[in-house]
Amino acid sequence: MKEAERIKLIAPCGMNCSICMAYLREKNKCPGCRGSDIGKPVTRVKCKIKTCEVFQNGEARYCFECKKFPCARMEHLDRRYRTKYDMSMIENLENIKKLGIRRFLRNEKERWICPECGGTVCVHRGYCYSCGAKRKKTG
Repeated sequence: MKEAERIKLIAPCGMNCSICMAYLREKNKCPGCRGSDIGKPVTRVKCKIKTCEVFQNGEARYCFECKKFPCARMEHLDRRYRTKYDMSMIENLENIKKLGIRRFLRNEKERWICPECGGTVCVHRGYCYSCGAKRKKTG
């Protein structure tokens, strides 16, 4: 996958769509938050973060560029992902801001690659979609 395509898979909230179960699945594959809304579940089309006015008006590309960052929606999403999936959206966004998107993508590739087969580990399922190996918690 080309770098521009990988960049497009980082959602405004900092989610790496390439590790999402909706993107990784074979049937009814989601094109990512920034992809076409055709065929997406309504919950993703109407995502309150993705449809936030700062993105609709073209004022920001990522939530950290907003004056209200982190807003209550972002904090709620971050808390849920920290608790259920051992990942922080706010931390992702802070890393994009600090390191830049290209370095963030390199770090993500290392973080979510399967040590057994080199496939992609799903953030939601906690295992590699290629071989089924379980992800080790980051601590």
